[in-house]
Amino acid sequence: MLFHVTMKVNLPPDMPKDQAAAIKAEEKAYAQELQKIGKWRHLWRVAGSYENVSIFDVKDNTELQGLISELPLFPYMEIRVSPLCRHPSSIRNDDS
Repeated sequence: MLFHVTMKVNLPPDMPKDQAAAIKAEEKAYAQELQKIGKWRHLWRVAGSYENVSIFDVKDNTELQGLISELPLFPYMEIRVSPLCRHPSSIRNDDS
């Protein structure tokens, strides 16, 4: 199943810079691993914001919840999820 996920990060302004840097490094490593195994298919930055738009390819809602809740920045995120399905007018065969 494909899911459109937006994640907006809201780190506390008083979080120590070294702590923020460590969490961001963990986040990057985890996100890149999920991309390598094909679970996190696309990842885009929203220009001008600490926010991303992503496409996840997972078995079901439960798997998505598990992956997202393991994100190191999860406690500091506003997340919106929309399930996706193939559009009948799509000319691509690899977007299911």
